[in-house]
Amino acid sequence: MRSNIIKKGISRVGNRALLYATGVCAEDLNRPFIGVASSFSDLVPGHINMRSLERAIENGVYRGGGRPFIFGVPAICDGIAMGHFGMKYSLASRELIADVVETMQGAYALDGLVLLTNCDKITPGMLMACARVNIPTIVVTAGPMLTGHYKGKRLDLVHDAFEAVGRYKKGEISKHDLDELEINACPGPGSCQGLFTANTMSCLTETLGMSLTGCATSLAVSSKKVRIAFESGARIVELVKKNIRPRDILNKKAFLNAIMVDMALGGSTNTVLHLAAIAKEAGVSLSLDTFDKISRKTPKICDLRPSGEYFLEDLEIAGGIPAVLKRLKERLNDNPTVSGPSIKSLASNSTIYEEDIIRSLDYPYKEEGGIAILYGNIAPEGSVVKQGAVEEDTMQFTGKAKVFDSEEEAMDAILKGRVKKGNVIVIRYEGPCGGPGMREMLSPTSAIVGMGLSKDVALITDGRFSGGTRGPCIGHIAPEASKKGPIAVIRNNDTIKIDIRKRRIDVDLTDAEIKTRLKKWRQPKPKVTGGWLVRYAKLVSSASKGAVLE
Repeated sequence: MRSNIIKKGISRVGNRALLYATGVCAEDLNRPFIGVASSFSDLVPGHINMRSLERAIENGVYRGGGRPFIFGVPAICDGIAMGHFGMKYSLASRELIADVVETMQGAYALDGLVLLTNCDKITPGMLMACARVNIPTIVVTAGPMLTGHYKGKRLDLVHDAFEAVGRYKKGEISKHDLDELEINACPGPGSCQGLFTANTMSCLTETLGMSLTGCATSLAVSSKKVRIAFESGARIVELVKKNIRPRDILNKKAFLNAIMVDMALGGSTNTVLHLAAIAKEAGVSLSLDTFDKISRKTPKICDLRPSGEYFLEDLEIAGGIPAVLKRLKERLNDNPTVSGPSIKSLASNSTIYEEDIIRSLDYPYKEEGGIAILYGNIAPEGSVVKQGAVEEDTMQFTGKAKVFDSEEEAMDAILKGRVKKGNVIVIRYEGPCGGPGMREMLSPTSAIVGMGLSKDVALITDGRFSGGTRGPCIGHIAPEASKKGPIAVIRNNDTIKIDIRKRRIDVDLTDAEIKTRLKKWRQPKPKVTGGWLVRYAKLVSSASKGAVLE
């Protein structure tokens, strides 16, 4: 056992004395030491139920013959951090989380890990860590939130809280309705109810083979989730005994499967960043073009919010990720999982309970997958759009640029009515380095939708979007403005052309004009001058490479 280095031999008397001080028994020294990395926090709705799941995992580890040790990792709720300085920490925290898990595993020579996670950057950070340290690991995602209810309608955070701001400003709803939506949209524990980043990553974690079958969609309030947590605790000891490690599972086949499921579901654009980052830690090459190639040949067979009307609890009722895998079975690469059976075996043994929630491949919601990669003279290294959440009549959009150098400037202009039909909002200096932290733009995109401008206005940014964003919104533009990308020299009233079908995003300027403008460009003052985000800005890579630290 790896942990023998801290608990065996005459030279480890002092080490054992300290272990005994924690309550370890003598017989525990013969058990595998299992680290339970918990992102429990009273601040994150998706994590407030984790205390019961921690207990279940501990009991499972004991049942399997191991000795559990819980330690904490930081957790940011993107929704609460949205729209202010705090969002700069969100993507950056992914690297911090990976480093924390690596640090704890390395310091204590743990034999195995159970990673208890749920929300947007915590799950990919955990997966990056397990790929890096490569010891037996199981991921437990804490589950989706129940839908809210008001006036007979089902509610979710984005459509019925963030987008409600725009509807109120437009005069479509009263202040009373706004207050009721605010208090009823999120009724309790869990990750927000649609196929936003947290739930997308849970689904892809199960598809990658790193969580037990059924984990992704089992609800936060369900006893099923508690049972899965217990079973994960027991199962990790078995993986330790067999020395089944993450890189045995996180191979190229697993990532191709995850991208395919992502496209079939219509998941968050953030998965492009996260899968690339996890793959890098696993030693797997995963280009930006891979996402687009798979999207072009994978139909979108689910219609979950924000682009549709179904919720994660509906996907759970329909059979969850195993049912989605069943639809895609003939296209999947067979691969091992932490559950034991291979991915294709799990797909074969699953059942689809609701045909409209998970449609067949020959009766999809859309012929192509949920994400598209666009290139052009604005984005030579690429950009990302959630095409599954774009209306057909806005797949092509031409408009005049309305340029802002921060999210706050853009949000103020939108709410004050200074953004008009036919505008292409440009939000720059919000990339991984320039932000720093590549903030999500859910507040402005939600305001646009709420104010009824989603078909009349486009938005492009070197920042990124929440999984809840819908409409012609193109993010991850690379190179970013602070790295002298062409987006830095777009001016008000320049004509911007977006053609999602042709995978193009261009400004109507000659190459010579762009070069001339870039020669005159000067690096702006950094937005952050203190704290660890300064170090992050110096080390972070382009969004086209997953915004990882180099």
